[in-house]
Amino acid sequence: MASGIHMPGPVCLIENSGEQLVVNQEALEILSSMEKPVVVVAIVGLYRTGKSYLMNKLAGKQKGFSLGSTVQSHTKGIWMWCLPHPQKPERTLVLLDTEGLEDVKKGDNQNDCWIFALAVLLSSTFIYNSIGTINQQAMDQLHYVTKLTDLIKSKSSPDQSDVDDSGNFVGFFPNFVWTLRDFSLDLEEDGKSITPDEYLESSLALKKGTDENTKRFNEPRLCIRKFFPKRKCFIFDRPADRKQLRELEFMREEELNKEFAEEFEKFSSYIYSDSGVKTLSGGIIINGRRLKSLVETYVNAISSGSLPCMESAVMTLAQIENSAAVQKAITHYEEQMNQKIQMPTETLQELLALHRTCESEATEIFVKNSFMDVDQNFQNELGTQLEGKRDAFVKKNMDMSSARCSDLLERIFGPLEEEVKQGSFHKPGGYYLYLQKKQELEKMYKKTPGKGLQAEEMLRKYNESKEEVAETLLKMDQSLTEKEKQIEVERVKAEAAEAAKRAVEEMQKKHEQLMEQKEKSYQELMKQMTEKMEQERKELMAEQERIISLKVQEYERLLKEGLMNECKKLFKEIQNIKDIVSSSSCTIL
Repeated sequence: MASGIHMPGPVCLIENSGEQLVVNQEALEILSSMEKPVVVVAIVGLYRTGKSYLMNKLAGKQKGFSLGSTVQSHTKGIWMWCLPHPQKPERTLVLLDTEGLEDVKKGDNQNDCWIFALAVLLSSTFIYNSIGTINQQAMDQLHYVTKLTDLIKSKSSPDQSDVDDSGNFVGFFPNFVWTLRDFSLDLEEDGKSITPDEYLESSLALKKGTDENTKRFNEPRLCIRKFFPKRKCFIFDRPADRKQLRELEFMREEELNKEFAEEFEKFSSYIYSDSGVKTLSGGIIINGRRLKSLVETYVNAISSGSLPCMESAVMTLAQIENSAAVQKAITHYEEQMNQKIQMPTETLQELLALHRTCESEATEIFVKNSFMDVDQNFQNELGTQLEGKRDAFVKKNMDMSSARCSDLLERIFGPLEEEVKQGSFHKPGGYYLYLQKKQELEKMYKKTPGKGLQAEEMLRKYNESKEEVAETLLKMDQSLTEKEKQIEVERVKAEAAEAAKRAVEEMQKKHEQLMEQKEKSYQELMKQMTEKMEQERKELMAEQERIISLKVQEYERLLKEGLMNECKKLFKEIQNIKDIVSSSSCTIL
């Protein structure tokens, strides 16, 4: 599924048992396999208003989401259909169909509120589907939007639990589309034709006044204007005659009402072209795997009795994604090192050069796949693991070199050792004859390629292990005077001391190389992560600037309508965001 989405039909994403919401594991497995960014389109509305039919047509299918042909609500919970995007092959289209709101058989509508909130939180385009005109009854039925401040939090600070942070919702809320179904009136206002979008904006106009009736009138309109600054409206005639509605899913395109077909063409074109990728605060792009995490985080919060919180969701997602980014980087490092390295290497520098290349690639992978590693915990974890993997390769390299040298020493010096056992050198002049043969064999050993960086050290240890043999032969050689023997003993000691000194120097050199490599690795990681964090801050600032622009537009509308109290509230929100942007700018500078 990672290379191409193939879902023959929808599956339930979030089950509604009536008592609680439960995530469906099958749907999560589908999401976890999707690497492409997702465009999530969710639809909500009263039951039996044709939501599922509209979503099936967006999927380009006759059948899929359950339609039903009676007054009974069919869809339960939230259903998901993942499809290749019709216009953008680099993206995946995720359609979410929700159960009908305010089904009289459900009694308690608390789960309706949560399903409405989840559809808002998960989507990049949110469709509200209703029947007929936008009148006060339609607004009253959209009372769920007024409850969003009680159902969702943007910040997780415990000391702000009672603070209204809904001013931040616009930063992560989806685009809003209102689809009016079975609309039969002419679109006119004051004798002039108006567009569906103008009709929607006119319907969202506020009344002046502070009495309860005016507040009740304004509340849903204010919420829509405040939370969903990017709005669109589509008006549909009936797709077919009343008698044909039962067979709607079997009707061919040319059999549908012409006006309905034309409006759907405009609607689908807008959804496909203008619905963006689902993103979170700071420009975090959501793919299937990340959407899975959001679904689990939000539903778990609801099940535990707390509120879905955007900041907490981002933090949870960052923990999961950053941990996966570390593992992905380490896996790449190990794969590349195992593929490219030829052990044993002749020098440590050769291995470290390859390590540096693979480490740099691994770091790039981590930086690309991680975000919001505020305390650098995962950055430090990556550095620690890479250092550990490097040390493991260094040890393996040395062990392989030691083993190869050991085998080579045994093969080359084996015959000499056998001669010693047989007493071939227990005669006058035998000591120097032994030394001569030993030196010839050492030359042969040194000329043999592929020994690795332990070649000299293993030869030193071998010679050290045979010192007793040489001493015995020296003592037994009757052709040498005691003075000559003493001189030879001193010479051998000096050679051994020199070899030991070189070994210590070589060990120190290796240590310095490793420390130098460690410092370079740290500096490289810090450089990439600093650039990443600066980019994240810039994206966050750009997002805040976008929010300010949207709020300023709404402020100007309210000012034009003469609603000064609402203007004051919105001005305060704008000023707070500007303060955050100013603070962020100082941090970057």
